[in-house]
Amino acid sequence: MSRRSGILEFAVLGLLREAPMHGYELRKRLNTSLGVFRAFSYGTLYPCLKTLVASGWLIEESGGAQDDAPAALTGRRAKIVYRLTAEGKEHFEELLSQTGPDAYEDEHFAARFAFFGQTSRDVRMRVLEGRRSRLEERLEKMRASLARTRERLDDYTLELQRHGMESVEREVRWLNELIESERAGRDLKGPAHGEPARDTTEGAPGALPRPGDTPGPAAPGDTAT
Repeated sequence: MSRRSGILEFAVLGLLREAPMHGYELRKRLNTSLGVFRAFSYGTLYPCLKTLVASGWLIEESGGAQDDAPAALTGRRAKIVYRLTAEGKEHFEELLSQTGPDAYEDEHFAARFAFFGQTSRDVRMRVLEGRRSRLEERLEKMRASLARTRERLDDYTLELQRHGMESVEREVRWLNELIESERAGRDLKGPAHGEPARDTTEGAPGALPRPGDTPGPAAPGDTAT
């Protein structure tokens, strides 16, 4: 499994933990709630769903009566609704507990942070501290590189490198604030220390990290199949 497909499977399982959805709704939620996936297409999502069904983590169900009646009249297929199985929920909770390097790499960290409301405090702390450590290492390398090459850079390239450093510095400050809040026992929104946050069945998961946002590629003009 590639890293990107693994991130997508994680996000799909997390969204379906909130409520069953059909493919179009999942695609919309991935775009609007989890901006890191705005470049994913239906051609990527549906093979992912099929893989999760084959693994026993999702089941496919035909749409309800409201979907079936128009289908009978128009001749169109009823929408397929995807539902998380008990095994799928257990697998997602196992993924939530992981705190290895993948949890705080750029793309995966954004997805993990979006589901922090379903993650225990100790796991959140390890992921946040891992992310901060990774960015501090990156910042140190950027500063060293800039010091070596400053005299050879034109003004625009120099300004671009400064902008990149400032973005990383902002995210480190933001992480420091989050870590301080976690250590003080203050949730952004969640239960007591050491307990997983309650599930939510409505609304989007937590907002993605904003400091140092790097705009992703524009979403392709996909159409549902």
